[in-house]
Amino acid sequence: MTTLVYDLAIAPILQSLKDLDAIVSKAEAHVEADDNIAPETFLQGRLYPNMKPFMFQIQVATDTAKGVVARLTGSENPSWPDDEQTFDDAHARLKKAIDFLSGFKPEDFAGSDAREIDLKLGPYQFKLTGAQYVQSFVLPNFYFHTTTAYNILRHFGVELGKLDVLGGMGKYAQG
Repeated sequence: MTTLVYDLAIAPILQSLKDLDAIVSKAEAHVEADDNIAPETFLQGRLYPNMKPFMFQIQVATDTAKGVVARLTGSENPSWPDDEQTFDDAHARLKKAIDFLSGFKPEDFAGSDAREIDLKLGPYQFKLTGAQYVQSFVLPNFYFHTTTAYNILRHFGVELGKLDVLGGMGKYAQG
């Protein structure tokens, strides 16, 4: 089960963080190519007035990624201020998360599927096994926020496609 948790959760999250960093680069290039677009259009962009902006999506995706690793391995969950304002800040935040996740090996997750996880979300308290935590919260939450970040950029005209989200698929390409 050790490699199963790593292979089904941690490795894909790590790849998705790298894909998200590449998507941020595409947004950055889009802004640089068009003098009529301010970076804040994307960085503070949202799909609907009561939704959180793009940068928030980056923050929550990285918080979810570092949180799952810390909780499943019994490590300290690093605390990062949510003060990112620029594309460089977004890249730095993603790099911190990528570096943090990259510091763990599959064997660090031994027994993590059965580890008891106490999770507090707003006024709610949850007691879950590691497997329940990954399946019921981590993966849906992480992919919700990375997909929302993608959708915000697409909404504002950044040329992105499905392969930008499935960037890790390149290693399986034939022909």
